[in-house]
Amino acid sequence: MPAIRVLAPAKVNLCLHVTGRRADGYHLLDGLVAFAPVADVLALTDAPVPGLTVDGPMATGVPTDPTNLVLRAAALVAPGRPLSIRLTKHLPAAAGIGGGSSDAAAVARALGATDPGPLRALGADVPLCLTPRPWRSRGTGEDLTPVALPPLPAVLVNPRVAVPTAPVFAGLARRDNPPLPDALPALPDAATAIAWLATQRNDLEPPARALAPAIGAVLAALAATSGCGLARMTGSGATCFGLYPTDTAAAAAAAALRAAHPDWWIADGPLGDRTDAAAPHPA
Repeated sequence: MPAIRVLAPAKVNLCLHVTGRRADGYHLLDGLVAFAPVADVLALTDAPVPGLTVDGPMATGVPTDPTNLVLRAAALVAPGRPLSIRLTKHLPAAAGIGGGSSDAAAVARALGATDPGPLRALGADVPLCLTPRPWRSRGTGEDLTPVALPPLPAVLVNPRVAVPTAPVFAGLARRDNPPLPDALPALPDAATAIAWLATQRNDLEPPARALAPAIGAVLAALAATSGCGLARMTGSGATCFGLYPTDTAAAAAAAALRAAHPDWWIADGPLGDRTDAAAPHPA
């Protein structure tokens, strides 16, 4: 196989409602997901023996042993096929943006996987990352419905604080919160979408803020930038996002935040459909 290059874009939970909990402990969710331009990069080649190397600005601490979802995805989709995989990490880990899940889905995409069902064995977020476009995700991630969303100019900020998922769920005050409306409204432009999203929630934000107070500082900083229509945490944190009326406004906000907080991880660009950009191509 010639070397293949594929992107693993950041996943952003525009809203995330916790609606219940099954007897086996899995939480039931209802939320909207879109994808950002910032992405990890993977290169795959056939090799005599399988292996994974990790580099890039966010490589520290990323395992290269068989516990890594990248190697597990390769073994699931192409069993018995030894591959050399290079993962260049641009996305922070344990950040609520699905970095490991998106990496695994990118490997599956590069190897020709089209059925998201088997990927559920790797985690609830991996199937929706296989096709990185806006989705409504319900249940434990098995109920995926495509959603029409306009591009949403955004800034992503992580204070470089890792937030484990399990303690966030454990800190929920209640687990039977209202879901999204059965029928979503038409969201033809960014202004309409931002206004409607502001009426929704991320139910994991309060317990995550209690565990990591830096999240509150990030949300306050985003909300204070010019033009920010919504500041919210994504996933289980600690990454937060701000939504803006234009790409120019988002870029200006990102520049101001970088100047004020050079120690934070900051990225900007429109959230939406990254399917074409994330398609595999020769390295």
